[in-house]
Amino acid sequence: MMMLWAWAGVQLGVYNIVKNFNIALQIQPQILAFLSLVTWTQCYYYEQNWSVSRSVLTVVPIAILMAGIEVALVFALRVGISRGTAWPETLMAVLAALFLALGVLRHYWDIYVHRTVRGISFIFVGIDAMGDLTSLISIFFQPVLDVLGMAIYGTELVLWIGVMCCGAYYNFAPWIREKRGLGRGLHWSGGSGKKYPM
Repeated sequence: MMMLWAWAGVQLGVYNIVKNFNIALQIQPQILAFLSLVTWTQCYYYEQNWSVSRSVLTVVPIAILMAGIEVALVFALRVGISRGTAWPETLMAVLAALFLALGVLRHYWDIYVHRTVRGISFIFVGIDAMGDLTSLISIFFQPVLDVLGMAIYGTELVLWIGVMCCGAYYNFAPWIREKRGLGRGLHWSGGSGKKYPM
């Protein structure tokens, strides 16, 4: 999942730069790729017992490769656009949306199999969804409304909202029912201050 988001940052960075979005939207994909790579490396460090040196020697070449590909694609797409070729930027938008979506859809499979939302922080989901929403608003106020840009962030936003809805159905609602059941199933016994099953 983290590597998918890291590569999504490359495609998204190319698209946002080529479309000359505001500086915040041009920087955001770079932060996404960086943090995704850091998290990906941490997974191997903690779960596979990689050493610090091995982690660094693995992630740094990948980061350099991604940066090189992004810079090359930005220049290539600008040349193509100057010659009237628009399909490569559409491809970047589609790939960015696809990689972002695949990173989230992995959770849907886990939810389907286990009938619960697990292994994910709802705080993280909320923050990421809010980031998608603010990006959508930012694109909306661009001089020219960009439908593909809105589709990229909108796709991930809808998927995160779906995860939150699943969490409400599978996690939060049963928790509420359990709390209500415990409340109805207990009564106070005199002045002892203790609760006993009814």
